[in-house]
Amino acid sequence: MTVHLPAITGLILAGGRGSRMGGVDKGLQNFRGLPLALQTLMRLQLQSTPLQEILINANRNLSAYESLGVPVWPDSIDGYAGPLAGFLTGLERCETPLLLTVPCDSPLFPLDLLERLVQALNEQDADLAMAAAPESDGQVRAQPVFCLLKVSLLESLVKFTQSGGRKIDAWTAQHRCALVAFDKHGDDPHAFANANTLQELLQLESI
Repeated sequence: MTVHLPAITGLILAGGRGSRMGGVDKGLQNFRGLPLALQTLMRLQLQSTPLQEILINANRNLSAYESLGVPVWPDSIDGYAGPLAGFLTGLERCETPLLLTVPCDSPLFPLDLLERLVQALNEQDADLAMAAAPESDGQVRAQPVFCLLKVSLLESLVKFTQSGGRKIDAWTAQHRCALVAFDKHGDDPHAFANANTLQELLQLESI
């Protein structure tokens, strides 16, 4: 059976302070010779399910991000309010029914990420779908910044953030969320590894 696939926008989250990386702009740090944000952009372009548009959420060095060739939008909430502020910006700017969010610091995420999230969203009639993956201790945990959101969630997120809410899990818990485990045979155990420090970035390059 063929599932009718609505148009989907991709959003790269690059709006953080990079505090654990010494305050540098994480998305502009090189990974295998190219900025992390560009590696992430290319990974989105290679998804087995195609995206209609890709946006970047960044709060500084906007011209550097714009040079990657896609629209760049800063947070609509002041003060580096975290990934949920990026979600809000993406939902506000998204012109498609669905929005896929990915962070700029996990450049090895699966090429079938979107395909599997879409499938779970449809099968479970959910409001959003979220990746889950094994971490260093072997436990499979939610990876909330890898999220497929219905744009109809915008009103809910506006209310949540206006009331001071900033935690992704506190907001997603209010909605039907399909959790998709990337722990099957053939899944890369390092696919969701992220670089919070320069040392972790070097370790990621060696994988």
